[in-house]
Amino acid sequence: MPKLQKLIGNIEINKDLLMLLTIGGLYSLSIALSNSFVNVFLWKQTGEFADLGIYNLTIVIMQPLTFILAGRWAKKIDRVIVLRLGVLFLSIFYILVLIIGSHANQFLVLMGALLGIGYGFYWLAFNVLTFEITEPETRDFFNGFLGILTSSAGMVGPIAAGLVISLFAGNSGYKIIFAISLILFACAVGMSLLIKRRPSHGQYLIKEVYLERKNNPNWKLITIAHFFQGLREGTFIFVIGVFVFITTGSELALGTFGMINSAVAFIAYYAASRVITKKIRKKAILAGGLLLYFSIFLILFNMSYQNLLIYAVCIAIAYPMLLVPYVSLTYDVIGRAWNAAGARVEYMVIRELFLNAGRVVSIAGFIAVVMLFDVQKSLPVYLAVIGAGHALIYLFVRRIHLHEPAETINKEDGEILAAESNLMDGENGT
Repeated sequence: MPKLQKLIGNIEINKDLLMLLTIGGLYSLSIALSNSFVNVFLWKQTGEFADLGIYNLTIVIMQPLTFILAGRWAKKIDRVIVLRLGVLFLSIFYILVLIIGSHANQFLVLMGALLGIGYGFYWLAFNVLTFEITEPETRDFFNGFLGILTSSAGMVGPIAAGLVISLFAGNSGYKIIFAISLILFACAVGMSLLIKRRPSHGQYLIKEVYLERKNNPNWKLITIAHFFQGLREGTFIFVIGVFVFITTGSELALGTFGMINSAVAFIAYYAASRVITKKIRKKAILAGGLLLYFSIFLILFNMSYQNLLIYAVCIAIAYPMLLVPYVSLTYDVIGRAWNAAGARVEYMVIRELFLNAGRVVSIAGFIAVVMLFDVQKSLPVYLAVIGAGHALIYLFVRRIHLHEPAETINKEDGEILAAESNLMDGENGT
């Protein structure tokens, strides 16, 4: 502890904060190791885009449904129990993958459901606990250090997993990586047992927060913007990694892709957080959205590995340019909304519902396209259409006007809401 104090300065760090930070780091590393490779693992078994679509569609259906339930339990039962449930379901997912192995293609819906439920429970509880466990003087340390852990995992995890998978024949490498992910989640479950139970209270105002869209134009506009964000993310979040593998036939190439993307994004997020001010937020959102859209054309009609790497760099620059001001604007809107301080959980749940509604539409359309039409001709056109999702965000955020100061949510609440931007909004390598 004395060494830690020298590193972070004169800040009081409690046990629960360190445990939550450790859980966040274990989660980030586990996801970075295996997330992209699960889709490739399934692709190698089936060779069917429709199967990947069904698996990912199940995830984005179950995740928001679980968010609704997790939000209720977080306010009525105990946040720590909800967190444990999330990590437990993620652990069960990897146990299932290890057991069924080469028969995974027969359990696509079950696998997707477990992952979606795990994501929903985990992220709702993690965000609420972050607010409750940290104090104003420790939040900068927590958010900053968690960002370092997440970025480091994003750089190390994919290349390490790609190397391990490439070194072993058949599915042995995949089993090793999935086993490591399981061990990391098992450790996270153990860490969660050390966090003090946190019983909750208060009404669950999910219906009221949804209906607030009728009274608050800004809240309505930002939720619609999140739908269009999800419209791109739904398909791109899994299809690009598969494209890299199809193009190269190498898991190591996919790991390299992920490492380059994360390394550039780490620098770009640092720069964006310091350069983009309130005055240029909307311009930055427009520029980032356009760069994300035009980067698609690097790979749609000439999908070489070199072009995919250039694409990885482009989106690593574009995402911070868009997401840093977009997330800040989102929480400014929430901060000025009705009962923001008492209903922050509900606002996060509604935001998640609109984001995943876009993802559901995206993946459902993807499944229809690959099943009904010639994939080589229709898929590039479909990706060009839904790829405009982030560019369309600007059409809605430009009409958002925030003049009055926030009265219902304080600065520290806003910082914790901003930390929630880690909630898988930033697609890694998409």
